[in-house]
Amino acid sequence: MINRRTVTAAVLAFGVSALAFAAPAAAQTKWNLPAAYPADNPHSENLSLFAKDVEAATGGKLAITVHPGASLFKAPEIKRAVQSGQAQMGEVLISIHENEDAVFGIDTVPFLATSFSDAMKLYKASKAAVEKKLDAQGIKLLFMVPWAPQGVYAKKDLNTIDDMKGMKWRSYNVGTARLGELLGMQSVTIQAAELPQALATGVVNSFMSSGGTGYDSKVWESLTHFYDVQAWIPKDATFVNKAAFNALDKATQDAILKAAATAEERGWKMWQDKAGWYLDQLKAKGMKVQPPSAELAAGFKKAGDTLTADWLKKAGADGQAVVDAYKKM
Repeated sequence: MINRRTVTAAVLAFGVSALAFAAPAAAQTKWNLPAAYPADNPHSENLSLFAKDVEAATGGKLAITVHPGASLFKAPEIKRAVQSGQAQMGEVLISIHENEDAVFGIDTVPFLATSFSDAMKLYKASKAAVEKKLDAQGIKLLFMVPWAPQGVYAKKDLNTIDDMKGMKWRSYNVGTARLGELLGMQSVTIQAAELPQALATGVVNSFMSSGGTGYDSKVWESLTHFYDVQAWIPKDATFVNKAAFNALDKATQDAILKAAATAEERGWKMWQDKAGWYLDQLKAKGMKVQPPSAELAAGFKKAGDTLTADWLKKAGADGQAVVDAYKKM
């Protein structure tokens, strides 16, 4: 006669054994990736595709949740969050950390690289230096993607630099703050997520950024002019906590690196494709989109020369070596 207790114990033992074998296959690592820009911004769209690529390549083993619009951490907090392990990955405009090291601000040296092709050359020339600095902070760089060339938004005609004196100027990094100072404006540090409110309430009435930021902020509701100065092409960096990355198996690491390479190539193409589209949207909303006058351009160039000298002084021999390498490309 079969003992019922024996059968029950055997069934339970089999169930526990089956679960033990199934657990590794079903286990999923979940990571957070805070980002600073709206969900429909090309940077955020690219990050979502990157996360999908990683999840697909790992068979669902690693799931990355993108948190756009500074919803998890504000832009200046993202890098520190990744560095400290509060988030495993993050994306941020790298130049906002120029106060830590001049190399982080190289892509906002005025008029050094003003086209996408030159911006890519500058990226290649400076990538190793940026990677080295981040690595020392416990962060691994995965990829970098540009914005469109930067222009100036205002609420009035700007014929010369003197027309900008006294304006309330939004700054977002060392370079834009210093530019505001040089041009006699009232500089206020405001990150992208807070820009729409700052414009609506009159905290600022001018700023330098891309057509993309203007579109995201519905700038036409507050300002009227965009001058396509093309002062520089800043870049966003996407990175991972080095300890978290090193804790993964090699297959998962390789999947991340492959997806990162794809995201970088895709991101550069997305911005090249949309740069003109954003300016068309500003025009369609009634904004005056135009190149700067010769006098205004000359004024920006003069201020840019001062900013470049400032940057080279801070960056020292290492910074000069990067600039020299870039100019030889």
